[in-house]
Amino acid sequence: MVVLQGREVVVVVRLGTEQNSPEVISIIIPVINEAESLEQFLVPLQSFRSKQCEIIVVDGGSTDQTCNVADKLCDHLLVSEAGRAKQMNKGAACASGSVFLFLHADTILPTNFFELITRQMQHKNKPWGRFDVSLSGSELMFRIIEKMMNFRSCFTGIATGDQAMFVRREVFVKLGGFPDISLMEDVALSKMLKKIDLPLCISTRVITSSRRWEKYGIWRTIILMWQLRLAYFLGSSPDELKKRYL
Repeated sequence: MVVLQGREVVVVVRLGTEQNSPEVISIIIPVINEAESLEQFLVPLQSFRSKQCEIIVVDGGSTDQTCNVADKLCDHLLVSEAGRAKQMNKGAACASGSVFLFLHADTILPTNFFELITRQMQHKNKPWGRFDVSLSGSELMFRIIEKMMNFRSCFTGIATGDQAMFVRREVFVKLGGFPDISLMEDVALSKMLKKIDLPLCISTRVITSSRRWEKYGIWRTIILMWQLRLAYFLGSSPDELKKRYL
């Protein structure tokens, strides 16, 4: 057992997986006030719990029935300070898997995700990766946005949370987990991971909700995302960027 301390989270590493033991994937899901749609999201994952997967839901202080909904549909229900980085790090701290899969509560995995991750990570000897993404909306513009997102991610080696990032336990722990920042934690972790190796880019797609794009407008959302990403790379504080995030 190895214990690392930092960023308000104590990460406990259980190194009990033998070399020839089957992979176990810990699916870590940060949530806050998702009661309305959470059951619909978690029910399709139940069959995977018998395929060497565990489901960990980390609530960030919901004021609705999120915890009641999640309690019967996951292996571990944790409560954390709000913030995706904090929540995902806390989920990783109690996870037993050899691979951590970080999943947003509005992203649907392909039914063969377990085989895709374990076989391709082993075959290509990659310590981390992500999926291509499809947006749920039917508008043609979403198809263009998807292509741009997937191309950019493979070209730059940077993944986002919507792409269901996954990483081997020992690598995640070595890097200290997600940086404890209020926004862009996925980009920040990707930048550290790509120094070790470029991501495994699985072309099979996850489906992520386009509700934000539809609510605030496609072009407005595109421009804002570009502005936030550029500002982050130019050194703007994630706390300041969070105030501008939709």
